Amino acid sequence: MTPEFVIAFAKQAITLTILLAMPMLGLGLIAGLSISVFQAVTQIQEMTLTFVPKILAVFIGLLFAAPWMMEKLMAFTTNIITNIPMYIR
Repeated sequence: MTPEFVIAFAKQAITLTILLAMPMLGLGLIAGLSISVFQAVTQIQEMTLTFVPKILAVFIGLLFAAPWMMEKLMAFTTNIITNIPMYIR
């Protein structure tokens, strides 16, 4: 294993991690921004009001994105396992 291989492998793992986290983080961000605007307009400053919509948005996004996320993770894992003989040389 060369240093270039290790760097490329780490880059691929980090890229996949960011790609899988972005939909949930984006939905949480959108829900948080919309609740913040609602709170600013109505002057309701309840801290617990922000948690429930964000959690629901992330869970609903997870329901829809879970098959795609599993496909990406399984492809990455399959690639790693099938290439183990090349890695140990």
